[in-house]
Amino acid sequence: MPRTLRLEAEGGIYHVINRGNYRRAVFGDEKTKAAFLGCLGEACERTGWLVHAWCIMSNHYHLALQTPRANLVDGMRWLQGTFATRFNRLRNERGHLFQGRYKSLVVDPDGLGALCHYIHLNPVRARLCDVDGLPEWKWSSMGWLGRPKSRPPWYRPQAALEHAGALADTPAGRRKYADYLRWLADDEPARKALRFDRMSHGWVIGTKTFKQAMVKEHAQAGAALKRGDDVIAILVEEEWQHELMRLLGKMRKTPAEIETSGKSEPWKLAIAATIKARTTATNRWLAQALRMGNLHEVSRKVQAWACAPDRALARRIGFTPRPKT
Repeated sequence: MPRTLRLEAEGGIYHVINRGNYRRAVFGDEKTKAAFLGCLGEACERTGWLVHAWCIMSNHYHLALQTPRANLVDGMRWLQGTFATRFNRLRNERGHLFQGRYKSLVVDPDGLGALCHYIHLNPVRARLCDVDGLPEWKWSSMGWLGRPKSRPPWYRPQAALEHAGALADTPAGRRKYADYLRWLADDEPARKALRFDRMSHGWVIGTKTFKQAMVKEHAQAGAALKRGDDVIAILVEEEWQHELMRLLGKMRKTPAEIETSGKSEPWKLAIAATIKARTTATNRWLAQALRMGNLHEVSRKVQAWACAPDRALARRIGFTPRPKT
């Protein structure tokens, strides 16, 4: 069976799901859940993603995410690949971590709020907690929704609040949202009306009109793929190149100096580490763009520099070391 074509769009909204290989309990302990959440945060910083709801279960995850830039595939490649690498390295394991390609359902913007409710109620359906315990259950965005000070900048609760009755993001509005979920958990006809039974099935979540538009877009994208078009990949690399040129300016270097300077010049390491922290650029691309030699050497040297950066270069280029976890 051919793979389902990924539809990518600026401002696209998706319900992303994946499970552990052979339904393995990939997220069986809190450290692993926290590590995945950390990778998600890094992915959002690199890609500009916005997350409207999330939930991490023992063997799978749910994300309601939006891509201001058309970079779902690129971001998911980085997210799952990075998490799998870190997971296997810590446990000295090999092999596939997830069961295969993630599932991404295209979401009608009008249905985003209902999807958020579905994701927030997932622990209740799995009997991991009751609906009253959702605000304190650590592994979904309900905790962030109820505690604004704990939210990262890439989390957006507004769609859930708006759909539940045009609720404001205030203490009173957040309490009313908890009441709404309590009602929704007990009201099966209401869940059916919101099509909870279809939230994880098919490839589109939305009205008939929205689905018809997506079918047309899918056909156009499929035709482009057959012609050999690769617009998204080109745009992604242009983004990396733009960041490279911007950082060269901060370092007071020219493109010509990339060619004439050594492979492991400190300023090259600083630029490579900064690009890796802010984008999904690969070691292979960095090795070629900065003339840094073998991609595996790039990975080792850049990681070492990022762990102990030259302070003067870091200040000049605006590199912020990531806190150790």
